[in-house]
Amino acid sequence: MRNGGARGDGVFCRFGVPGAHDRARHGAELFMSVFRGNRRPGKPATGAEAGRPVRTARPAKPFGSTKPAGSGRPAAVKPAGRAVAAVPTKAEQKAEASAALATGVQTLTVSADEADMRLDRFLTARFPQLPFTHIQRIVRKGELRVDGKRAKPNERLLEGQTVRVPPLKIDERPAAPRSLKHGGDDLAFLKSITLYEDKDLLVLNKPMGLAVQGGSGTTRHVDGMLEAMRDKDGQKPRLVHRLDKDTAGCLVIAKTRFAATALAKSFRSRSARKVYWALVVGVPRVKQGRISTYLAREEVSGGDARMAVAQHGDEGASHAVTYYALVDNVAQKLAWLSLKPVTGRTHQLRAHTAHIGHPIIGDPKYFNVENWELPGGIQKKLHLLARRIVIPHPRTGKPLDITAPLPPHMQQSWNLLGFDAGRFDPIVEAPDE
Repeated sequence: MRNGGARGDGVFCRFGVPGAHDRARHGAELFMSVFRGNRRPGKPATGAEAGRPVRTARPAKPFGSTKPAGSGRPAAVKPAGRAVAAVPTKAEQKAEASAALATGVQTLTVSADEADMRLDRFLTARFPQLPFTHIQRIVRKGELRVDGKRAKPNERLLEGQTVRVPPLKIDERPAAPRSLKHGGDDLAFLKSITLYEDKDLLVLNKPMGLAVQGGSGTTRHVDGMLEAMRDKDGQKPRLVHRLDKDTAGCLVIAKTRFAATALAKSFRSRSARKVYWALVVGVPRVKQGRISTYLAREEVSGGDARMAVAQHGDEGASHAVTYYALVDNVAQKLAWLSLKPVTGRTHQLRAHTAHIGHPIIGDPKYFNVENWELPGGIQKKLHLLARRIVIPHPRTGKPLDITAPLPPHMQQSWNLLGFDAGRFDPIVEAPDE
């Protein structure tokens, strides 16, 4: 099940091929346990049945504590009769930091709730008036130092590290005020596409065609709309993962810095389980299988970019693994595939389905079948849905299981082809790696 990666070739097999049965069965048990909210087989139970690693070397510490319980260090005691200075709000801290930034060099210390943030995101949080592209530029130029050393924009910070910020000229012109009507419209729209929300996070049903972040010529995007959800301290909900502009479905948003850190760790450690649905050309000969390749960015005519299958060791090549399962098909012409990405590479599912000869309907970048005509009644839009996500809740650790409905253009195709969205999805039996 793990072969073929060194050559960069797709490897196709049933989940239960001879010689891999035990491994596939074990992986399936793990996958199913997350979907059902159970702990992993053979793992000791915790109070929350969270499914997270159990640390036995250290005593547990109470929620919100910054030091392990029983460390031997007495808690600080406020002197009697001495006035205690009021703690400034986050908005006041940002205002002070902005004033200091405009006057000269300053050194910032990473606080406990800022630990594990990317360097560029840390600076964005501290200085929201600076354009993100400007922050990335000064980091790339080496004008910032972390503990006296140059750092990359995506470097993760540790609590207590110092970040030296050079003098920067800030545009004193105030940002154009956001109209109440526009802000209200954004808030109402976000509420209308919310699948789940609590005090820590929300999961949106992102429509096809709506970008997650801004870019060249993109003015309407989810990240911009989240401005309407800033709290009284000026904190804005944060993106913790991405979806392509034309991919619909589950998009997880962190509402607090605590949740952003925990959710980001879940995605990096692959604790999050994601299932996508796609309508593709043709029917795979092997009904359930694994695609393992290396993917690298390539430039194509017109200055556009896409991901292409590469060889191990090629510049910029990253290993990508996807499990797929055939759910249904029509006359050997069109197939409904359920896809489970193990890794999270750019355009991974679109590139992988095209690589095995079954590109996704409506994909403008990767559709590579010549002389193929779109069946009547099916719209020429990307038929890819982030159908389901199961992720440990950042505060309780319990699995949060969210499902998105078919977007209108895919629902139309499902109706036309006679597909039943309630049919059993065999991808849940796929291994985890």
